[in-house]
Amino acid sequence: MGDADAIAKLRRLASESDLDIAGGTIRRSSSRFCLGVEHGDYNGTELFGVGTDRFIWLGFKPNDTGRVRLLSGNFPGDGVISFEPGNVPTPKTPEIADTWGRFPYGVDHVLHRDGFALSSGIDIVLHGNIPGGGMSRSASLTLNLILSLLDANGLEIDDPLHVVDLAQAVENDYNGSPCGHLDQIMILYAKEGMGTQYKPGDRSIDYAPLGKKAVVFRIVGLDTGTLRPGLEKSTYRVRRAECDEFAAMLGPKFGVSCLANVRSREVYDQILDAYAGTHPNHCDRLTYIFHAQERFSTMLEAWKGGDIESVGQVFREDGIGLRDLYKISGPELETMCDIARAVPGVLGERMLGGGDKGAAGALVRAESVETLQTAVRTGYPRSHPAFADDYAVHVCKVVDGITTLAGGL
Repeated sequence: MGDADAIAKLRRLASESDLDIAGGTIRRSSSRFCLGVEHGDYNGTELFGVGTDRFIWLGFKPNDTGRVRLLSGNFPGDGVISFEPGNVPTPKTPEIADTWGRFPYGVDHVLHRDGFALSSGIDIVLHGNIPGGGMSRSASLTLNLILSLLDANGLEIDDPLHVVDLAQAVENDYNGSPCGHLDQIMILYAKEGMGTQYKPGDRSIDYAPLGKKAVVFRIVGLDTGTLRPGLEKSTYRVRRAECDEFAAMLGPKFGVSCLANVRSREVYDQILDAYAGTHPNHCDRLTYIFHAQERFSTMLEAWKGGDIESVGQVFREDGIGLRDLYKISGPELETMCDIARAVPGVLGERMLGGGDKGAAGALVRAESVETLQTAVRTGYPRSHPAFADDYAVHVCKVVDGITTLAGGL
């Protein structure tokens, strides 16, 4: 779906629901593709990724009703969600658990709690084509809502990292999802043609252009067609708890506050000697993070040098670690990876995002994309017939994360 088709759909949805966005603003927010370190954000590692061209398009205009009114084309069964600014359901309650409305409710809750006086009524219509797991649909939606509600109320935030923190708080404090901030950073800061590097030590952002020697390649999302529950209901919560628990256990003896602090081989070996017998699963989680950090600099320098083959190899090795050590993948995701790995010209593949279900991803030579599509079309429905009508292959470009479209509605 391109911008023109998306805008036409927003207008149609607004007309059908009696919402008025005519002459309003359109904000487009991207998906993201993490190159490293998946699940590293809450473990304290550096991060690197790009924005990708699967989007949420959101059209909005202030109204004179004193209410926030929203309609999502992706969840038509929920109808128009309507509330007064500052008057939303209580966080983490059954009332919000199974509705997409928990995101606008959460944005309103967090912004008011943080001192932003939202008072304007606003009509919002949105639609997206981001797969429902692995490419950060919820982060894209939350960022778009925050920026749009601030805009409609004449408010601004100068520090983008503050916006990241607010978006994470919507997930953590309102929805009960224990996510880190990887997704929000990789979308909010994304620039066309650039990789985004986040350094947690000083919370700084650097950009790395892809080296000019790179072969022509594509980023491919492999949507399994499965429905992934929110992170608060998935293995993600378990893995985060394990890592936090192990870091707290190691802290007094080894002086670490997160698993990323274990950087020396000597300390790593000491930890395994002490805990592998009693806490083998915790040690496996640490082993994935330890080696992923070792590979991170290799991947980053390869990206800058245009050695996309080496980037793909690291991506593949990370995927094997996520599967075998972090144990955060799932059978449908690994079927997609197995199919992709057997295709000549696929440089690397692994699961994406929170895990269990959703989408896998691959780095693929441009001339091999069609072969990969044929392989998936042939092999995946045969292995998982229940999802034969739901899977998809998304061939993506590297794009800006947040864009206000010229011309409006």
